[in-house]
Amino acid sequence: MLKVLNPATEEVVATVPAADAGEVDRAVARAVAVQETWARTAPADRARLLRRFADTVDAHVEELAALEVREAGHLIGNARWEVGNVRDLLLYAAGGAERINGAQIPVPGGWNVTFREPLGVVGVIAPWNFPMPIAAWGFAPALAAGNAVVLKPAETTPLTALRLAELALEAGLPEHLFQVLPGLGSVAGRALVDHPSVAKVVFTGSTRTGREVMERCAAQVKPVTLELGGKSPNVVFADADLVKAADPFAFLDNSGQDCCARTRILVQESVYEEYSALLAEAVRAVVVGDPADEKTQMGPLISRQQLDRVREFVPDDAPAIRGEAPDGPGFWFPPTVLTGEAPDSPAAVEEIFGPVAVLLPFRDEEDAVRLANATPYGLSGSIWTRDVGRALRVSGAVAAGNLSVNSHSSVRYWTPFGGYKQSGLGRELGPDALAAFTETKNVFISTEA
Repeated sequence: MLKVLNPATEEVVATVPAADAGEVDRAVARAVAVQETWARTAPADRARLLRRFADTVDAHVEELAALEVREAGHLIGNARWEVGNVRDLLLYAAGGAERINGAQIPVPGGWNVTFREPLGVVGVIAPWNFPMPIAAWGFAPALAAGNAVVLKPAETTPLTALRLAELALEAGLPEHLFQVLPGLGSVAGRALVDHPSVAKVVFTGSTRTGREVMERCAAQVKPVTLELGGKSPNVVFADADLVKAADPFAFLDNSGQDCCARTRILVQESVYEEYSALLAEAVRAVVVGDPADEKTQMGPLISRQQLDRVREFVPDDAPAIRGEAPDGPGFWFPPTVLTGEAPDSPAAVEEIFGPVAVLLPFRDEEDAVRLANATPYGLSGSIWTRDVGRALRVSGAVAAGNLSVNSHSSVRYWTPFGGYKQSGLGRELGPDALAAFTETKNVFISTEA
C-alpha cells in the first residue's frame, strides 16, 4: 500500500494499493485491445470526447484543487491553475486530433504520400511536483493522436491522477483507454518501461532515474521523452529593472520544487549590492504557511526525505538571506538565498529542489554567459536587460531549451518545452506535441502501366 501524507500536517490523507508487475501487464493488455478501436475512431469523434473530458475536468476544479492541496501541499490558487491547465491541454490537444496531416511528395512514376499513425500504448510516468499538469502533457496529446495511455503517478501524489481517470470515464472515453496505476517506481514504473507492448515512454523526474529509463528503453529501441533536472540561471544586467528582476517567486514557486526554478541568480557587479537589498526585502516578506489559506505565498516541501535533502545544502552558519517558516508538524523550510557560495560549489551547480537559491556576481556579458552555462543542466532561465541586442546575444549563447527575457515565465501549453544537456530529451507541448506520439508511414503509388 502507498501512504499519502499531507505535507503541511504530516497526517495520512489516504492509502492506495500499489500495483505490481502483474497488474501492469494486465493493464497494458487491456490498453492494447482498446487502442485499436480508438485509433480507428474518426478524429472528429476523438476530439469531441476529449473536449467533453475537458469540460468534466472544468466542472470539478474545486474538488481536484482541494485534493492537490492535501496530497502535494500546493497553494490553493496554484492548484486551481493546475486543474485549468489540464483542461486547456485537453482542449488544445483535441484541436490537433483533426489536424494530424501527412504530405504529398513529388516523385517520378507515381504518387508519394505520408501518413501519421499512432504508436499504440504510451506509458507516462509523472512526477510529484506538478502531478496533474505534467501528467496531462503526456496523456492529452497521446490520446488525441489515437494512442492508449497507462499513467503511473508518483508514489506520494496518486490521488488527483486516479480522480482524472474516473472523470475520463464519466466524460465517455472508452474503458481502459486511459488507465492510472499507482505504484513504486522500482516495481510498477520499471514494469511499464520494460513492457514490450508499450510503444513509448514519457518520463519526468530526476536525471539519475531518467538515465535508467533511457537505458531500459534503449534495450528495446523504444522511443522516450525525458524532462529531467534543472539549475536555471537568472541573469540580471546592470541596466535591468531591478525591482521586477528581484522577484523571489522566480525560485520559490511551488516551494522551489520546480525544474525551471531560477536558483542561480547571477547579478552584474555594479548593481550587486542594490539588487541584494531588494531581494532580501522581498524574501523576508514571503508568507509561508497553510497552503489552503488564500493569503499564503509558499507552502511546505513534499516529504521528510525532500526536506532532509534541502537541509544538506544549507548549513546553519552559511551566509544567507533567510525568510520565515512555520514550526511544528509539516515539511517546512524557509525561503533562503545563499550569498557566500563559490560558483562551482554543490549548492551552485546541483539541483536542490527546494526554496533555496544562490546569489553570484558577474563582471560582463561574457562572464555572465560562462556562469549561466556552468552546470550539466539546460532547461530554462531568465535574462534581464533593457538592451535588445544583448538580450538576443545572450539568449543565443545560453544553452537552455526555454528562456525568458524580462520575465520568469517558462511554460505555455501552446509553445514547445524541453531541455538541453542533462535536462532531458525531446520536446513536449506546443504545435508539434501530437506528432511526438505518431510514426510516419511513407507510401509510394506507381502510376506506370
